[in-house]
Amino acid sequence: MPNDVPYILGHSQAELRRLMLQASIIQPITRRLLLEAGLKPGMRVLDIGCGTGDVSLLAADLVGPRGAVVGIDRSAEAVAAARDRAAALGYGRVTFHQAEAGAYDDPAPFDLAIGRYVLIHQADPAEMIRAAAAHVRPGGIVAFHELAVGGKSQTLPLVPLEGEIWDGVTAALTSVLRHPDAGRRMVEHFHRAGLGQPTLFCETPVGAPDTPIYAWLVQTLHSLLPQVERIGRPVPADLDTLEERLRAEAAAAHSQVMAPAQFCGWVRLPAEGREGVSDCE
Repeated sequence: MPNDVPYILGHSQAELRRLMLQASIIQPITRRLLLEAGLKPGMRVLDIGCGTGDVSLLAADLVGPRGAVVGIDRSAEAVAAARDRAAALGYGRVTFHQAEAGAYDDPAPFDLAIGRYVLIHQADPAEMIRAAAAHVRPGGIVAFHELAVGGKSQTLPLVPLEGEIWDGVTAALTSVLRHPDAGRRMVEHFHRAGLGQPTLFCETPVGAPDTPIYAWLVQTLHSLLPQVERIGRPVPADLDTLEERLRAEAAAAHSQVMAPAQFCGWVRLPAEGREGVSDCE
């Protein structure tokens, strides 16, 4: 299943660090998704688009020593970082492979397949959902955690500098992504994948001026800087001090900030077989 949507955030060491910061903010939401979807000790999990391995390690904690987790990602740099982290932390039942979801071949089916921030990067989200389902046993679970890209910044009282950064980030992402609203369209995408109606919930991280959300936003801008400049969007001055100035502005305004809304959805495949998985459009 080729994917012709470029990953404009790149795979630099700074981007890999940004991914780990991002995970620290949204990990409780993914944990809730896995538990509500039905992940249990002893299960076998496939983490699609594993990045630096945060979802894989979270799943490994939940399935315990009798379970197993496989993470796949198309980035060799991300897979190498994930392997190093798992080894350093002593996760012996987690393995990582450089692969696309549609091309990955494993001899045994999984109890659960999960992707986080994967559908927004696809040319066809329904095709990715079908690819995930193809790796899951009858009666198993397919789950995705996505965010909503776009809209206005969410600070009250308003923090103009945050709005400037937010506008640059969303402009860069929406200039490339075909489905920046994948999180808001999970019912549609799961239906098109032939899996029926997913169970859904949505959460929004929120914080005060000392929140890591501001660091997440600034680091995302750094990763997207080439695309921001390519599309002719203005870039804030003094990038090295941007986070410090952003926090100072938020503190002076006694403002709070909302991160992008996080949408989670999952389905359980029919227990009698794969008849529920089709190519319906």
